[in-house]
Amino acid sequence: MSASGGTKAIVAALGANLAIAVAKFVAFAFSGSSSMLAEGVHSLADSGNQALLLIGGKKAQREATPQHPFGYGRERYIYAFLVSIVLFSVGGMFAVYEGYEKIKHPHAIDHWYWPVGVLVFAIIAESFSFRTAIKESNELRGSHSWSQFIRRAKAPELPVVLLEDFGALIGLVLALGGVGLALLTDDGTWDGIGTVCIGVLLILIALVLAAETKSLLLGESAGPEDTEKIEAAMVDGATVTGIIHMRTLHLGPEELLVAAKIAVKHDDTAAQVASAIDAAESRIRAAVPIARVIYLEPDIYSDAEAAKGPDPAATPGAPAQKHSDH
Repeated sequence: MSASGGTKAIVAALGANLAIAVAKFVAFAFSGSSSMLAEGVHSLADSGNQALLLIGGKKAQREATPQHPFGYGRERYIYAFLVSIVLFSVGGMFAVYEGYEKIKHPHAIDHWYWPVGVLVFAIIAESFSFRTAIKESNELRGSHSWSQFIRRAKAPELPVVLLEDFGALIGLVLALGGVGLALLTDDGTWDGIGTVCIGVLLILIALVLAAETKSLLLGESAGPEDTEKIEAAMVDGATVTGIIHMRTLHLGPEELLVAAKIAVKHDDTAAQVASAIDAAESRIRAAVPIARVIYLEPDIYSDAEAAKGPDPAATPGAPAQKHSDH
C-alpha cells in the first residue's frame, strides 16, 4: 500500500483499539456496564476493520493476470466495503440490542471507577489515533473541506479510519455520559440509553462508509483537477487538435484508465498520427502519473457531426463532456 493509503494511520488505530478493547472488557467484567460491553465490542470490531484494510492493501499489490488484466487495485475498495458491513452488524446492531436489553432489565453499575477510568484512558488513546489520521489526511486534503475529502478521496483507507476514530470518540463520550447518569441517579436505564445511542451512531457511520465505498466499487472517474490536467496535456494543437470525447475510470486508488477519441487533421499520415498518440500518452503520464492505462482513438473532427448532438455514442464528432463528481 502506498503512503497515500494511510498505512501509518491504520497501524496507529489498530494498536490503540486493541489496547482499548482489552481495557473495556476488563471494565465490563468488574462493573457489569452495558455501555462498556458495547464499547468493547466496538473497539474489537474496529481492530478487525483495520486488519481488513491492511489485508486489502496487501492484496491490491498483486500483479495483473490474464484473468484480471487491469490488476487488483479495487481489492482496497472491496475490503473497505466489508469494513462498513462489520461496523454496521458487529458494532451498531449489537450495541442497539445490548442497550435495549439493559433498558428492559436495568441494574446498578458496580465498581464505578473501572468504567470511568477506562473511558478516560480510551478517550486519550483514541485522540492520539485520531490526530495521526488527521495529520495524514491533511497532506492529501488540500483546500477541500472534510466532507469533500471523504466524498472525493479515491483511497478509501483514510476516510474509513477518520470516520471510525471520530465515531469512537463520540461513542466514548456517550458511554461516559450514560455511565455518569447511571451513577448519579442510581438508575441503570441511563447506561442502556447510552448504549443504544452508541449503536445508532455506529449504524449511521457504517451507512456513510457503505455509500462512499459503493461509489468507488462501481467505478469513479478522475477528479476535476486531474481531468483538467489530462485534457490540457492531450492536445498539442499541431497534430492532436482537440478532444472529441473522453472517459476516465479509477482501476484502483493509484491507477487511472484514460480512454479518448481525439481529433486529428484530415491530411495527416498514419505515421504522424501514431507519433502524435505516443507523444500525447507521454504528456498525460507526465501530468498525471497515475494515468497508467491510456487508449487514444484518432478521428476526424466534424462540425456537422458535432452539431447533431452531445451524445458521444451516437455522434462521433461530439465534444468532450464535462467531468461530474459523485
